[in-house]
Amino acid sequence: MRKNKLLLLISSAGALALLVWAAVEENFLREWRRIQAQGRTEEGPLRVQLRQIVNRGLGTKDRCVSCHVAMGPGEQGASGAPLLRPHKPVVHDPAEFGCTVCHGGQGQATEKADAHGRVAFWPEPMLEKETTYAGCGTCHITLGVPEKSRMKAASAAFERLDCLACHRVDGRGGTIRPGGGGMEGPDLSRTGITGYDPEWYAKHLAKRAEAKSGPWRDAFGPISPLDLELLRVYLDTRVAASGWVEAKSVFLSSGCLGCHKLSGVGGDDGPDLTLAGLKDPGRLDFTYVAGKPVLENWFREHLLAPASVVAGSQMPPAAVLEERELAQLAFFTLSLRRRQLNDAYVPRDRMLATRFGRREFARDGATLYGAFCTGCHGDDGLGRRLPGHVSFPSVANPDFLEIASDEFLRETIRQGRPGRRMPGWLREDGLTAEDIDAVTAYLRSLGGVASRPDGRPRRWVRGEVRAGEQIYTAACSGCHGARGEGGPGPALNNRVLLASATDSYLVETIRRGRRGTAMAGFAEPNPAWRTLASEEIEAVVAYLRTWEESKP
Repeated sequence: MRKNKLLLLISSAGALALLVWAAVEENFLREWRRIQAQGRTEEGPLRVQLRQIVNRGLGTKDRCVSCHVAMGPGEQGASGAPLLRPHKPVVHDPAEFGCTVCHGGQGQATEKADAHGRVAFWPEPMLEKETTYAGCGTCHITLGVPEKSRMKAASAAFERLDCLACHRVDGRGGTIRPGGGGMEGPDLSRTGITGYDPEWYAKHLAKRAEAKSGPWRDAFGPISPLDLELLRVYLDTRVAASGWVEAKSVFLSSGCLGCHKLSGVGGDDGPDLTLAGLKDPGRLDFTYVAGKPVLENWFREHLLAPASVVAGSQMPPAAVLEERELAQLAFFTLSLRRRQLNDAYVPRDRMLATRFGRREFARDGATLYGAFCTGCHGDDGLGRRLPGHVSFPSVANPDFLEIASDEFLRETIRQGRPGRRMPGWLREDGLTAEDIDAVTAYLRSLGGVASRPDGRPRRWVRGEVRAGEQIYTAACSGCHGARGEGGPGPALNNRVLLASATDSYLVETIRRGRRGTAMAGFAEPNPAWRTLASEEIEAVVAYLRTWEESKP
């Protein structure tokens, strides 16, 4: 009995000590309490208490302001420890929006590791400092972004025309210069969201005509139509996050939409990317990923060598050459974290996209080609040859464009190649008829070859089928397959190809070949195979047509 009493006394004392320690630790030793204890306001020491920002419209509850006190509502005057400093000026008021909606992390936690999401099983850790602007993708979309070369040209035009003399963009420009040059005009950092006066150029010209001297005469002058269009592109894409917009232009130059959907538009071969930035890092394999085990590094390595990060991946390496562009592509993928929002918080750009069907990308041929086609056909249109993948055709090859009609190009893009990786793009989640016309024109500009009319009927060949079969078996089946199913060369037994290709196209393809590819011209002497006469080439085409006739 005595021993039991002693044991009960010791355990009670231990429990009491544990409770006392828990109370002391909770009420005096918490990190956020120590940080607040260093703070002051104009009235005196900062009151130590748990603080939070609750935004019911966004569904967030953030206690981050228990440490970052000056970012909370009504407490911007707090001073003391570095963590108590106010947020730098941004478009959105942190005191209203809170922290996690932009930065990620665990809003209701008060310990650093927990709050930053650097703990096991928390699916959304805080974004790294270098990738903070990826949080813009939570709410915003950014419309009308062009491919990278046009985006660079637009930015260069804005600077070349000295618009920064009067206007501020992302913290640059809009200052009075020595000698009276420049002035403080409207800030243009958010024109892609707020809009701007479409008649600005005519009004600027009128003010210049009225002015006798000063910045209206020194810094502004007539602008060419080409530069006006570049300025429109620039203004339409200003959302106070220039690095994010530039990264999106790289994305739209890398062919990602050829396989992946984004906001309901794109291909079906790969996973939907709309919420790719919300992947749970705890479910990813970082074995072959260099650097910190963060999502951005995983994306970067996956783009560089997909199969080494995801076993069995059929994704070809990203068609990006520069290290900086690879980082931008990973950064933009990280920004794809589009949450459902209360209507009161849906920004203008997202509203235009989701409610009125506006596309996120520009509709010029270069951007459409870059977004949908570059991944397979290359940014120069000369195709891609990758280990473990069927070779992707050269669609800007001059030999091809000289004999392919615009209608053939359009029909190929519309219907694709059934059974191959080339899908048909004339569909609601793909391209419109106008888009396809723009891509066709861009292909012509890539190859530098205009469309040439063919005076012959679509079907004119009258060759000997049996002879054509023998020639095909001997000379063509090694690349194109015994029954035209494809191999190292394209599949010729394809209903869309046979239906849209004219006899002239097929004859000229065999006769001339394709420069820069394995397809040599059979009308030219070659030590590897015998030269074919015109009748023999026509016989091969007649044999190819029998596959078309046998189709149901």
